[in-house]
Amino acid sequence: MSEFKINGRAIGHQYPTYIIAEVSANHNQDFDQAVKIVEAAADAGVDAIKLQTYTPDTITIDSDKEYFQIKGTIWEGRTLYDLYGDAYTPWDWQPKLKKVANDLGLDLFSTPFDPTAVDFLDEMGVPAFKVASFENIDIPLLKKIASKGKPIIMSSGMASLAELTEAVQAIRDSGNDQLALLKAVSAYPALPEEMNLRTIPHLAQAFDVVAGLSDHTLGIAVPVAAVALGARLIEKHIILSRDVKGPDSEFSLEPHEFKAMVDAVRVTEKALGEVTYQTTQKETDSKVFRRSLFVVQDVKAGEKFTPENVRSIRPGNGLPPKYYEMVIGRTATHDIERGTPLSWDNIGN
Repeated sequence: MSEFKINGRAIGHQYPTYIIAEVSANHNQDFDQAVKIVEAAADAGVDAIKLQTYTPDTITIDSDKEYFQIKGTIWEGRTLYDLYGDAYTPWDWQPKLKKVANDLGLDLFSTPFDPTAVDFLDEMGVPAFKVASFENIDIPLLKKIASKGKPIIMSSGMASLAELTEAVQAIRDSGNDQLALLKAVSAYPALPEEMNLRTIPHLAQAFDVVAGLSDHTLGIAVPVAAVALGARLIEKHIILSRDVKGPDSEFSLEPHEFKAMVDAVRVTEKALGEVTYQTTQKETDSKVFRRSLFVVQDVKAGEKFTPENVRSIRPGNGLPPKYYEMVIGRTATHDIERGTPLSWDNIGN
């Protein structure tokens, strides 16, 4: 697998999960609120902030024709132009938000939705580009992004294996091998039963990339499960409060929930460890409380050991229980008091 780094930080199997907080439209066109979201994300322990770089005119056209009417989603009844007019992040904010994020020790990058956005973000000095699921079939746009020579994180939502293969090949044919793929389901919100997280290790193997998850489910269980399956990047929407309604509020995490997710991911990473059958030091210390063979009735010299006077009990000071059948029927070499751990010195023929 090619080494994948963002801003000098390696991301992959042997490294901590790279956690991205997606601001999206949750600033509600208020710059101060956008700053507070970045600050809240930093407090939650994320690694990066992600924006979206478009305007209504760069992503669609102003038309109320049926083609441009939104149906079957939480944005039912709106036109694309109207929705994106509410949701877009003003471009003049983005360098300012990058400085805020960088000053807090976070990376900041964005999803460009047209070539002008690619150039804008490149000039802004973003350390990486994100490709949204809806754009993973736009081969000319992918080539433009790849031409900048920066790491690319691409979501796989809606793409068939063939389409994803074509997208990956377009990026690599452009001379850019710095690619990570995120399993994504382009439903807002997405249902856990739709996620098919077992695809994550397959993505990593099939395309020889670092793989992760772009998550639109409610709650934190799905991203934590993804990490257990090998996801090394997690992207999730963040909002100050879901009570402040906006285009993405329904499937975004509040700061305390985001922190709970980050904490759960870090615990999961520790628990995953490595393949080993060695006992820990605490387990070694606990071995004394294992079962072993004890004399449980007073036994006279020459008396036979029987199921009545020998038992496998805790603690572990006597012979291992596997010798029980070998001991029963043999005789005691001397008098043994009840509560004595059985040893070979106690046992005759």
